[in-house]
Amino acid sequence: MTVAYRPRPSIVRRDSGLYGYERALARRGLSPVAGVDEAGRGACAGPLVVAAVVLGREIDGLTDSKLIPPARRRELYDRIMATARAVHVVVIPPAEIDASGLHRCNIAGMRRAVAGLSCELGYVLVDGFAVPGLPAPSLAVWKGDQVAACVAAASIVAKVTRDGMMTALHESYPEYGFAEHKGYVTAAHRAALAAHGPSPHHRFSFVTVARSERGEEMRDNELGAGVA
Repeated sequence: MTVAYRPRPSIVRRDSGLYGYERALARRGLSPVAGVDEAGRGACAGPLVVAAVVLGREIDGLTDSKLIPPARRRELYDRIMATARAVHVVVIPPAEIDASGLHRCNIAGMRRAVAGLSCELGYVLVDGFAVPGLPAPSLAVWKGDQVAACVAAASIVAKVTRDGMMTALHESYPEYGFAEHKGYVTAAHRAALAAHGPSPHHRFSFVTVARSERGEEMRDNELGAGVA
């Protein structure tokens, strides 16, 4: 009888630093390691952006992109893009999210991002939840963008990419304030939806947007009926 070889498990200590996962996996011959994360999952407007990153060398200051000031985040993004072994970004538009559902799009986007990397992988670290069907062994890491360097790098790439898209979208739809809130639900965004209704770039399957659309239809019906 042949018994499949299983490498001994590695223990990643809490004090091993942001590169602890990558180093432990490399000791078991499971490298290179890709990190995967997304930006825009909780937004009610704009795309979902998923990034997969294989770092080429260690970069100081990596962490969850939401915890980094925008200027510093952009600096780290430039360093990642200049030194990474591989990067692939997937952009999923609002219409696809409405048609297929957010979680399904997130899973599919992560698979596509990993599949698009230009190198063969030894392992994949995913932020938050398991993703079946990846081309290498994988692990879902809770708060992965705060504990694994490659996931933090993917978080930064995804967020900087998406923030740039939302800032560009602001030029065409300044009334919504996309450059400020990046499509997330804020008091100002709710007020803009109440005043103008949703744009073509809103996610109509989200409750906040659906309610604003119904409110706009009710106002139109009242005006058509001559109700003050």
